[in-house]
Order: sequence, then C-alpha cells, then structure tokens
Amino acid sequence: MSGMVHVVAHPVLKHNLTQMRRRETLPPEFRVLMSGAGALLLYEATRELPTTDVRIETPVASTSAPSLERTPVCLVPILRAGLGLAAQMLDIVPRATVAHLGLYRDPKTLEAVEYFFKAPANFGESHVFVIDPMLATGHSAAAALKKLKRLSPRTLTFICLLAAPEGVALLQAQHPDVPIYTGAIDDRLNDHAYIVPGLGDAGDRLYGTL
Repeated sequence: MSGMVHVVAHPVLKHNLTQMRRRETLPPEFRVLMSGAGALLLYEATRELPTTDVRIETPVASTSAPSLERTPVCLVPILRAGLGLAAQMLDIVPRATVAHLGLYRDPKTLEAVEYFFKAPANFGESHVFVIDPMLATGHSAAAALKKLKRLSPRTLTFICLLAAPEGVALLQAQHPDVPIYTGAIDDRLNDHAYIVPGLGDAGDRLYGTL
C-alpha cells in the first residue's frame, strides 16, 4: 500500500473491531463499539491539522501555546452507517460542522446513487473528513469524493472502519490525492461485494434492521 493509506494500529481500536466482527454482538453494543472506533480513527486522521501559537494566561503565568487554526473542520458521514462511526467524533473536534451525504449501492450495477446532500456554507474553506464504515468496492467512496471535490474544500480525507483491497485500489486509482485511514484491510470481497471476513452490513447491525 502507498503512503496515503494508514492502518491505525491502536490496541483499543483492534479490540473494538474484533467485538464488532462477532456474529453475536447485538446493536446496542455494536453502536457503542463503532462510536469509540470512530473517535480513535479521527484522532489519528487529524494529526496533520495546522496549529498556531497563541498567547494565553494560565492561573500561574503568561505563555505561548499551540491552538488549532481557525480553518473550519467538517465531518461528512455517508448515510446511514456513517452516522454510527461519526457519533463520538465531535468530542474530538467539538467545533466541527457536519455535512450529510446519502448514497446507496445499486444492487445490480454496484454503482453509487445519491439521494441526499446538505453541507454548511463554509464547506469550501474546510478540512473535510468523509466517513463510511466499509470501503468495499470503493464505488460509493469514489462517488462521494468526486462530488465533494466540486465544492473545492481545503483538504479531503477518507475514514473507514474496514477496507477491502479492491476498494482501496479503486479509491487510490480515482483519488490518489486523498489519504485513507482505516482500522483494518481485510482479505477480499465475496460474490455479493461484502468484505471477507468483514462484519456484515454495518448499517443493519447498527440499527437492528437485519
């Protein structure tokens, strides 16, 4: 994999992912595990956010200390499963705004179909983090990035819980400038375009719609 693909090797993230993979894990626990995983992934993905030194007064003295620049940050969960991964991300960057992008995969063509989009007015000035639990075929992620690039955000980063080699390859081919942060890269896709070993349908497992 290229230097644009980052597999986050945090032990808590690995543990959460293992518990999520278990067939017997029910939606309430699955939601908590995914939310925690999202916070850890964003923690790593925001390492390059720019800071600037500001003068502050502590209870003891005046000092210069780093603070995030005022450049906006925007999270873009891909509906619906992206909401579960994004749940705790606002705890990491509380001032971030949230855009919503609705895509579904056509069951015959496997291509992404858009059905909803709403973004803040300052989207074009923002560091944007696109969030989807599963990078399977890569079609939805590629379509999302293509759409968002038309709005000319300052930077784009893609975050997923799990990826298949096929999805990573497609995303790198179509958007080689976009870094990918993931919890694991699994073996392959099966005949139904599910990640193997994977964890099943993330949206269904989040919301109990199996």
